[in-house]
Amino acid sequence: MLGGVLTLLAVAIGDALASRSMASVRNALFLLIAGGSCVLMSGLPEVFFPDLPERLVMVLKAGLGPLAGAMGLYYLGNWLGGVREDSQVHQFTVIGGTVLLMAALALAALATQVERADFRALLALAAAVNMVPVLLALLAVRRAIQLGDPLARWMSLGIVCLAASTAGLYARGLNVAGPGLGTWLATAACVVSYFLIASVLGLLRNRHNRELARLSRLDQGTEPATGLPTGAALLTEVEHAFWRTARRGGVCTVVCLHVGNLYELSDTPAQGSEHQILSTLAARVRRAAGFRCVVGLYHPRCFVVVMSSDKLTEATLEVITRLRSTVPLPLSVMDAQQVCQPFTPEVGVGVVTLEPDSATPMEVINQAERRALGAVGEQHRVSEHDIVTTPAALN
Repeated sequence: MLGGVLTLLAVAIGDALASRSMASVRNALFLLIAGGSCVLMSGLPEVFFPDLPERLVMVLKAGLGPLAGAMGLYYLGNWLGGVREDSQVHQFTVIGGTVLLMAALALAALATQVERADFRALLALAAAVNMVPVLLALLAVRRAIQLGDPLARWMSLGIVCLAASTAGLYARGLNVAGPGLGTWLATAACVVSYFLIASVLGLLRNRHNRELARLSRLDQGTEPATGLPTGAALLTEVEHAFWRTARRGGVCTVVCLHVGNLYELSDTPAQGSEHQILSTLAARVRRAAGFRCVVGLYHPRCFVVVMSSDKLTEATLEVITRLRSTVPLPLSVMDAQQVCQPFTPEVGVGVVTLEPDSATPMEVINQAERRALGAVGEQHRVSEHDIVTTPAALN
């Protein structure tokens, strides 16, 4: 159980350091406190460290569990959307978390004064208090399921594991007679299952929220379906690539890929599938061009790739060949009836290679696009039969 909790804590800390969001920090803090409470109630620290102050252990056992319950209930309310999704759930999670926090502080204060012989009764009271957030969490998740939250059903499974693990851990801490090794194994499995389910669902919800935040900022020169720069942002990147290349005396190769039949499915059940097509083609263009090129969307029908090099090399020609061969491959799109519809893009490729000393990005892109328009429908797929070979000289 300790190994599973530490592994999940390491993942949560890594996510917090990578995303630097408050939600990820809350997730790591909850794992630290709630996981610490579970390990403490199992009796493991007292086995490893028999010299721990007895009073400190009593205070932690009495107060840490309800504190973790208060945090979990409050974070669950935020995870379910807070006041913007359901004010009723938000109110009783916030109020319940506040009451539990006060109860945790009161229990910890009592543990500093209670005699050792009376600590069992105090721990039993802490167990009863700690079952309250479990019941409130079940009610909150049940209401979220009724309101259509797609992840709430999975969270309800986690809450069931939480209920079982809370009962088992406090039975362990109270040294209840009767349960054996099977009970403790089941308790440990429920603890790890709960933290695993809660952590995964927390990461999924945080990632979804970050994606929504990213999409809400896409009005600054980024095309929503592909995430590629467009408009003035694209021209700025192309101009910067021209400037960098001109400084070192190299050449730029501008490739335009024009999709002539992008709206071909507009009169079919798959109408509105342009975003799916653009997303797939954008992924193909990115993969074929590599990460050192400028890739953008000049307009919905036209992708732009700008490559810089000291001179026109075989590597540049290979990139152009990959673009010609991979981008026009057939693909499938999903229509309104969730049926896959085949689509074969008609892609024209226009290439302009120049020394960008005094070139204007828009003029160069327009020139490459005109060449691409003239080549729409010419599929240049490369196969083993297209390779030109020369027989070896006879000796």
